[in-house]
Amino acid sequence: MRRGDSKRSRPYLASMPSETDLKRLAWRAHHRGTREADMLIGGFFDAHHASWNPEACALFDAMLREQDADIMAWALGAAEPPERFAGPMVEALRKLDYVPVVK
Repeated sequence: MRRGDSKRSRPYLASMPSETDLKRLAWRAHHRGTREADMLIGGFFDAHHASWNPEACALFDAMLREQDADIMAWALGAAEPPERFAGPMVEALRKLDYVPVVK
């Protein structure tokens, strides 16, 4: 790609999150402050981010601004998420199939 080209000249890239945005989200998802939150939220990111469009990335970014205890309560079904987060992302978060179980 030549310098000066942009996503505008390649509309198929407009719907893809940038690599920089994904790296920033990955770091924030995996560095929450507790091992449990790192595994739950980071594991969720690892399992699902490849299918996210910019809107889903923005929703996850907003979710990362919430308290870990709240996110974990939504995942475990102990609390209902705010309406802005209710939907497919929290439904996937609640499956917990992305958290490795050590036996």
